[in-house]
Amino acid sequence: MCRTTMQIETTFTAAQLQHHLRQLYAERSLAEVAGLTANPGYMADLIDDITAYEEAFVGVAITEIATLRAELGGVLQG
Repeated sequence: MCRTTMQIETTFTAAQLQHHLRQLYAERSLAEVAGLTANPGYMADLIDDITAYEEAFVGVAITEIATLRAELGGVLQG
């Protein structure tokens, strides 16, 4: 089975990605309650989406922190 990786728009802020992650976590919880864990295709897609958004969130958060640090402290020397 060949899986494709979800491409996430890169203009999201860390806060927007975190909000969407919370929605995906809620969807996963609701899927468990509704018995959708027995649907491997649905659950695999949901887990793939969660993983992609987690990875994007970490990258964007680190970039935002580094950008803020540079704006506040200027260029590093040394």
